[in-house]
Amino acid sequence: MRVDSNHKPFRRDDARSDWRTVSAQTDLRSYKRPMLPAAKASAGWPNGAGFDRATEKPSRFAATVHARLAGPGGYYNLGNALGLTMGIGLQITASSQASGPHAQNAVAATVGYLAGSPAAVALTLATLVFFCSGEIYHRAWAGRQSPNHRLNRLGDLLSGVGAIGLGVALFLFGDPLLAAASGLLHAFGKFGSAMHRPAMPVPAWPASWPDPFRSAVLASRLPAVAGAAVQLWLALPAIEEGGPLSAIASSATLLVCYLLWAKADLLLFHGTACDAANAQ
Repeated sequence: MRVDSNHKPFRRDDARSDWRTVSAQTDLRSYKRPMLPAAKASAGWPNGAGFDRATEKPSRFAATVHARLAGPGGYYNLGNALGLTMGIGLQITASSQASGPHAQNAVAATVGYLAGSPAAVALTLATLVFFCSGEIYHRAWAGRQSPNHRLNRLGDLLSGVGAIGLGVALFLFGDPLLAAASGLLHAFGKFGSAMHRPAMPVPAWPASWPDPFRSAVLASRLPAVAGAAVQLWLALPAIEEGGPLSAIASSATLLVCYLLWAKADLLLFHGTACDAANAQ
């Protein structure tokens, strides 16, 4: 005679097994996935799992770079840093090719580039002043649609001082024409911008024309840009024949630097126009 399983004798282990099954099902039904903060869930990981703080670093760096390039100060100092770094690098490369790649030669080449002659000292001091003026420009424009007038004029004043040092360095390097353009004309435009008040008419200068002092600064870039472009063009055939890239590194770097500085000059045009509109 077959006995139905529903009528089997009751045993303690069966009751314990049923109790465990019911308890497990209850826990499974009541389980809720823990919620992570929104910042972690949006970090590019599914449901916020596997969040790594390293993912925040690129975004913070990009935000810092974007904030630096929001005004003219970032472009000025980007060009300053590029020119200084490439100048030292080319000096070290030339020294290593002549005397071998030794650490002492690299240090000697760096010192020689920065302070190896009166012209080098003048250029180094001018670069330091330009770095300071770029930082002042950045603080004048940080988080503003129109710049802080006092800080902006202070940046113009320091930039004019740096332009005088640049002119002295170029004259000592034996280039008086470039010294007059990149030095004296640049200094004239910067000092004029520092002293000129917004919406004040300039004698013999139509009001509809761009600001004369900002225009003088921008015009002071043209001779150096033209010279660097010509040198780059003349060196291209040697590069096509397999020559070293160092033949065009100096002129190409100088051209990029002047384009960055010209971009900063154009941003200052916008600041001057905003100041004139507010003064009216």
